[in-house]
Amino acid sequence: MKSSGVTVRRRIMLSLLIITVGFAALMGRLGFVQLYKGNELSKEAEDLWRREIPFSAKRGEVLDRNGVRLAYNISSPSILAIPVQIKDKEATAAALANVLGTSKETMLKYVSKKGSFIVNIQPAGRKITLEKAQQVRDLNLKGIVVAEDNKRYYPFNELAGQVLGIVGLDGGLTGVEKIYDDKLQGQRGNVSFLSDAAGRQMPNSSEKYTEPQDGLNLQLTLDKHLQTIVEREQDQAMAQLNPKSITTIVMNPKNGEILAMSSKPGYDPGNYREYAPELYNRNLSIWSTFEPGSTFKIITLAAAVQEKKVNLKYDHFYDPGYVDVSGAKLRCWKKGGHGSETFLQVVENSCNPGFVALGQRLGKEKLFEYIKNFGFGQKTGIDLNGEATGILFKLSRVGPVELATTAFGQGVSVTPIQQVAAVAAAINGGYLYQPHVGMRLIQPETGTVLQNMESQPVRQVISEESSKIVREALESVVAKGTGGKAFIDGYRVGGKTGTAQKVVNGRYSPNEHIVSFIGFAPADDPQLVVYTAVDNPQGIQFGGLIAAPIVRNIMEDALQYMGVPKRKDQIAHPYKTDEIPLVTVPNMKGMTLEDIYQDMNTNFNLAKSGTGKVVVAQAPKPGERVEKGSTIRIYMGSEAALPNE
Repeated sequence: MKSSGVTVRRRIMLSLLIITVGFAALMGRLGFVQLYKGNELSKEAEDLWRREIPFSAKRGEVLDRNGVRLAYNISSPSILAIPVQIKDKEATAAALANVLGTSKETMLKYVSKKGSFIVNIQPAGRKITLEKAQQVRDLNLKGIVVAEDNKRYYPFNELAGQVLGIVGLDGGLTGVEKIYDDKLQGQRGNVSFLSDAAGRQMPNSSEKYTEPQDGLNLQLTLDKHLQTIVEREQDQAMAQLNPKSITTIVMNPKNGEILAMSSKPGYDPGNYREYAPELYNRNLSIWSTFEPGSTFKIITLAAAVQEKKVNLKYDHFYDPGYVDVSGAKLRCWKKGGHGSETFLQVVENSCNPGFVALGQRLGKEKLFEYIKNFGFGQKTGIDLNGEATGILFKLSRVGPVELATTAFGQGVSVTPIQQVAAVAAAINGGYLYQPHVGMRLIQPETGTVLQNMESQPVRQVISEESSKIVREALESVVAKGTGGKAFIDGYRVGGKTGTAQKVVNGRYSPNEHIVSFIGFAPADDPQLVVYTAVDNPQGIQFGGLIAAPIVRNIMEDALQYMGVPKRKDQIAHPYKTDEIPLVTVPNMKGMTLEDIYQDMNTNFNLAKSGTGKVVVAQAPKPGERVEKGSTIRIYMGSEAALPNE
């Protein structure tokens, strides 16, 4: 059946209409895509084509409180590979391996890698020397890029290593490098360009440079000079006593600022991979926990004084050498006991039975209330990673024996930083401060201070009056009691010894102890608190004989450095007798060792530091009085280094 002409024309018109509508829709879609979505789609396409070569930002410097640089950056470029641009992979891998000191097979893995446009050649090509970087540039290898990068540098090697911490490939890993990483690292920059599928830069396309934003500088509360004094004394003690470790903290008791902090053995943050992981992963000042021994008696003393449970001068106690608590015989360190004594003498003599009596007068609820208020059993919140909490008895499990042993520092577990913060509160007027090592953040280009980390007291634990009584009692410990080896002629020093048995395999070891001393000066207006703990020294293991002299040496040099004047209003010291006389320190500056040994009598021992032919400095200073047989620390150097006096 044939279609009529009208039908044909209708079909033609319908087809034309459909074509016209379809064409109009297509044009509309094209217009929508080009005019409305064009910018968006172009950006998406550009993102697919764009390649970036990253540039690290300059990491902020770490400074001591006086502006001395403790950590900063040196140029250390990194090598990047663009595999799609490398045609002769075998030759490229061989050339790189030769310069970077690795195998050709290792380099082949990087230059042949698929699925990644830019490949970091690490560790062999990460943060290399300038000389190696230039050697790579001279090879002129297609697809190999030398990118600007920085390497962290620690100019004083091991000094303050545990506080500073370490920096890994992606940022800070420990210490302040980790805690303040987001402030120090800044923001990375890059050079970006458009490339085709083969990785070639597209013609007529321009490179885009995004400038990196440098990190902020971090100023610490540490004093590099005080830190040097601390580590010098630790190094000497390690050599003489051969302990497992020594931990020392110096803090300003008035605001919680850490002036020095160190543990030995130490490590160099710039070469941390050369050391055992436990050295750089653990800061013993905040990580280690142990029974404190008699240094903890300061807390029992402060609580008893505050609660008016004792009058130190007039209340008496009789010590037969032990006390029986619920069938447990708790002994005094002195065989046969101290006999009749005032409670001030209980403190001077570090008499365990006497402190048991103070704990019993307080009762478990009140004693543990003060222990917690002084910050034990919880982190101090110091701005360092890895802090431990310590261990206290649960109050429900504290019976008569647990109360008694806690009162003299046995059965509880604390950290060194907890002890320093707590004792600072006991002697500074009663205020517990949160310890901290960060002091301020600084804009590096302008020097503008962006943030101050000011100290605020957490709480007042005891009154000003009670704190004064505690200070005076602890000064008497140094002048008349077990802390005599911390005595410094001309300075009022307070402190307390500690000797604690270590727990080995669940039992108290008769042969291993942690001996410690915590001291402060001047006793009537403390400017610093110094704590030292020595883990298992060889030979004599008593805090008063081992740790107290270390603290004494640190405090004496520190007080002189800080400009604290000497005075004559000290408590009379029993060593000022004909039996152990005080002698005057001679002037050794400018003398050679040969001269010293020929001219000096046997009144002193010498401890030498530094290299050189003559003495350029000494401590104690010439003209000071010290005990006969004391150690004089001399620093050797060149004659040109002698001060003009």
